[in-house]
Amino acid sequence: MVRLFTLVAALLALAVPSPARPEASDITVAARGVVRVVIMGTDGQRVFPVSHGTGFAVTPTKIVTNAHVVREVLQDDTLRIAIVPPDGDGADYGKVMTVSTVKDLALVEVTGALRLPPLTLTGNAAGDGDEVAAVGYPMNVDRAQGLDIADLFRPQPPVKSRGFVSGLRPSRDFDTVLHTAAIARGNSGGPLLDACGRVLGVNSFGTTSDDSSDAEFSFAVSGRELLPFLKSAGIDPSVNTMPCRSMAQLDAAERERLQAEQAAARARLAQRAESDRERRERARFEAQLSVMSDRENAMAIAGLLIILAVGSGYAAWTLRGGEDGGKKMRLAGALAAVASIAALAVWFTRPGIDAIDRRVADMMADGAPAGGDAGKEEQPGAAELSCSIELDRSRIVSAPSEDLAFAWEPDGCVNGRTQYGFAEGRWTRLFVPNDEDTVSVNSFDPETRVFRIDRFPLTQSAMTRAREARGKYRPPACGATNAAGRLGEQQSAVVALLPRQANERLVYSCRAEGS
Repeated sequence: MVRLFTLVAALLALAVPSPARPEASDITVAARGVVRVVIMGTDGQRVFPVSHGTGFAVTPTKIVTNAHVVREVLQDDTLRIAIVPPDGDGADYGKVMTVSTVKDLALVEVTGALRLPPLTLTGNAAGDGDEVAAVGYPMNVDRAQGLDIADLFRPQPPVKSRGFVSGLRPSRDFDTVLHTAAIARGNSGGPLLDACGRVLGVNSFGTTSDDSSDAEFSFAVSGRELLPFLKSAGIDPSVNTMPCRSMAQLDAAERERLQAEQAAARARLAQRAESDRERRERARFEAQLSVMSDRENAMAIAGLLIILAVGSGYAAWTLRGGEDGGKKMRLAGALAAVASIAALAVWFTRPGIDAIDRRVADMMADGAPAGGDAGKEEQPGAAELSCSIELDRSRIVSAPSEDLAFAWEPDGCVNGRTQYGFAEGRWTRLFVPNDEDTVSVNSFDPETRVFRIDRFPLTQSAMTRAREARGKYRPPACGATNAAGRLGEQQSAVVALLPRQANERLVYSCRAEGS
């Protein structure tokens, strides 16, 4: 009984999906848009930091931080704000756009040429016990590293820490997320991220105690406060309400789907084989009846012809020497000869036993679908394809994607102007934009009509290398000699620079328009 209970419990544990843990790649991707916010002062001869905190981009030029991080700038117009990115060439200046001291939120705009990858906000409330990550620039880490004043203005990756949601509760007149991810002075204004790297809140303050044995907790301004704040400032951030699934969970679900499809295909083949066997048995039975009937009929006809031949021969014998000079005898003899030949022809041309197999084959062929391709979908050619996103097969951590449409040519030309490369059995086209630090690899399978986009967000330095590799080749135009093969080879140099695993995967199911 105990063993049975243990087995059932284990099966139930496997059946219930475990919550997604924060993936390092997701947190790293989100950290690309997390910046150090440095409040700078000057004595007329030198520039020095007064204080610093953390912020994160919600648009390429708009940064969220805490109101208390920029409080001194609002009180002293001689102070300035420096925005220091985690990667790239250097810092830039910023100015305060709007502040909510009650909610401890502020919006800062970059005034120079710096552009940052925006973070996506989650539209889902944090759940108790969910694992989260805090990203920012704690001062105690700077001190432990021995960083000097000048180092604060140099791009450095932010510090990441993990913890768990301990509850949702109002505090200091605004809604907060209580969590255990470690933060310190300097983390203020940094994002609290869910398992997919989406913003749950803005880290604001932590617990303090004189007793070292007390547990430490942190508070983040919740998304329920952040979203209205941004809306009131005219900012429409990227929001994602989809459930968070890891890429490992997605891959496991895809393997299960493929196994189910293969099992269904095997079942269809077995069912078709059984149906063919039954149909062949019926065809053989009918063919046997038909052949035997034809043989018997032929034998009966041959017998009648033989009787006619004998009778005509006998008549010819009795009519010999007649007064008509043998005319009737010759007619009777001719009829006897014709009847004899016809009898032999009918006898030797009657269907044999081997005719059964031929008739079975003919009957099976007559019942087969035209062309022998029943259920096989027509391969896409120049027809327009309409593609719908399959949410259960996709991992979307940014803004939800819309459906798309395109025309596919058998030579890999899309919409008559974009050539896809062919390598290792796949049709792909790689895109390295200049205005976004994300490489996309689009692929299409003409057999299954599945269109897929794999997105690889990169750091500024990695993106620079990808752009350099992309700049070394010019994609061949549609219709050029061996265009698909050449592009497949050319793209490999950029593909080699990409991470092993994409951060985002969009899967579309396509069908011919009007079908």
